[in-house]
Amino acid sequence: MSPRALRPFILAILLTLPGVALRFAHPAISPLTAALLSGMAILGASFLLTWACETAQMDIPQAVAVAVVAFIAVLPEYSVDMYFTWMAGKNPDSAYAHYAIANMTGANRLLVGVGWSAIVLIFAGRFHTAVVLEQDKRTDVLFLGIATLYALLIPLKGSLTWFDGLIFFAIYVWYICIVCRRPVEEELPEGHATVLAQIPGRKRLLTTLGFFIFAALVIFCNAEPFSENLVASGKLLGVNEFLLVQWLAPIASEAPEFIVSLMFAFRGHAGLALASLLSSKLNQWTLLVGTIPGVYALSSGGFAPPIPLDSHQLQEILLTAGQSLFAVALLTDLRLSTREAFWLLLLFSAQLLAPLYETPLEAFFRLAHNPLRLHGFYSTVYLTLTVLLFVRNWRAVVKLRFGFKV
Repeated sequence: MSPRALRPFILAILLTLPGVALRFAHPAISPLTAALLSGMAILGASFLLTWACETAQMDIPQAVAVAVVAFIAVLPEYSVDMYFTWMAGKNPDSAYAHYAIANMTGANRLLVGVGWSAIVLIFAGRFHTAVVLEQDKRTDVLFLGIATLYALLIPLKGSLTWFDGLIFFAIYVWYICIVCRRPVEEELPEGHATVLAQIPGRKRLLTTLGFFIFAALVIFCNAEPFSENLVASGKLLGVNEFLLVQWLAPIASEAPEFIVSLMFAFRGHAGLALASLLSSKLNQWTLLVGTIPGVYALSSGGFAPPIPLDSHQLQEILLTAGQSLFAVALLTDLRLSTREAFWLLLLFSAQLLAPLYETPLEAFFRLAHNPLRLHGFYSTVYLTLTVLLFVRNWRAVVKLRFGFKV
């Protein structure tokens, strides 16, 4: 194994060291610098997790790989969200509950609005064709649709309770039970994970396990300082900390998965790349959302009352569910074209940039200021387009039932 092949791993480990040192040394530095260092540590650990997850599937049973590796791959995103949720339970009157919902909704919308569309646009730019998924991915689309339909009930009833968490967990377990009973398909790692794949059997397993443990410890050590200093940086710079948590925090945790998927698309494996982000979306929309009320209950010491949500948080969940259901409607035929990816990106960008133009727009139409008006508008747009797509592609929607089959 050449030293050059080890450079990415060495660089990823080096990225983690300042954040780990910061966690134990507590130097007197600005919140902005602290957030940057701890964010870099989470980024480096995320790369290590991504490569380790690819390699681990060579040495562990398929059922374990699907259930466990998929969870570990999104551990960076879970760590930040669970920290905010835990602190919300300890401090019920604080803004931590808002940050938890912001981080969860931002990660989900980024994954679809940027991740999915970027894969298709890059692949189409090189190969001039749409991205097509394998037939077995109909199961992922189906269960993402089921989870999203249930998620629509949260803003309708105005709460996210422990019972909702159980439903989301049950949806994921149902999905896993189907996927784990399918024949094992040999998939060799690609990219930097091939370096780990060259290590002989038992040593490879121990090396992969070592990366898992190291990355998990780094993420555990940096989740608190990254989260707290990100919020403090927003207050220091006069930037809305809710928006920082919603959009900047997921970038550190999602970036490695995005980069790996974009590399796959550039090399012509766009179906594999889109399938990977589809699985991550399903994972986040079931396990991540389902974990929030459980962690809050554990932290607060009881199942009642549920995690506090105001109209803003409920609108964020509705908007995220609307985008998710629109994405499901686009994927009912298991293909995503350039035009469809463009609409995903356009609608995401429009609602992301809404704070920049909502006030002038309200002034132009002489409307009273309502910071949630455009949230409701884009939720309505997503859901209306979804209904139209479901009606137009009703045959493909009916075929989704085959996703229940092993």
